[in-house]
Amino acid sequence: FESQKLVLLEAGCGVGNCVFPLIEEDLHIFVYACDFSPRAVEFVKKNPLYHPERCCAFQCDLTKDHLTENVPEGSVDVVTLIFVLSAVHPDKMKLALENISKVLKPGGVVLFRDYGLYDYAMLRFKSASKLGDNFYVRQDGTRSYFFSKEFLAKLFEEAGFQSVVNEYILRETVNKKEGLCVARVFLQSKFIKPANSQTGSGLLSYKSSKEGKRED
Repeated sequence: FESQKLVLLEAGCGVGNCVFPLIEEDLHIFVYACDFSPRAVEFVKKNPLYHPERCCAFQCDLTKDHLTENVPEGSVDVVTLIFVLSAVHPDKMKLALENISKVLKPGGVVLFRDYGLYDYAMLRFKSASKLGDNFYVRQDGTRSYFFSKEFLAKLFEEAGFQSVVNEYILRETVNKKEGLCVARVFLQSKFIKPANSQTGSGLLSYKSSKEGKRED
């Protein structure tokens, strides 16, 4: 509806390839955009379409930095989490989701897409690149986790979300030059923050315990 003003958070915005088409398409949307890379955030801010009244970009490590320092608590309608969580260590994924939950409105949704179990990229990894179950490191040092539907559903549920859609997307990528046809497996999901949800304190408790240990 024309009168509807949505607030979106793109967690892991990169250089804004998703942010700016949305801003152009919907004149009523406001986008918070964050990324682990300060350089990526600078690219977003230098884009000609970037205007503070339509977009707010900032650097953030979702596993450590409070989103509420830049985004009002309970103010976001939709969070996009696209090929981001796979780069986070599995032990810290829940912290990232709890952090996101703090800025999401009750009834708000998380739109998720990432690498699925047995994707071609996973099958290409050598055993020496394996860091843990379904978790690998690339040659450039970046990491990649490959999700099963069951693991992802449990992860979000433990962070206080409810599953709406959670399914594998199967694609084929053809490399005509090399004569290759490879199977791609992605996981595409939608999770909702329950309307009666209370903001959790998992991230705060985690940080407080670390600070307490340093003081000791």
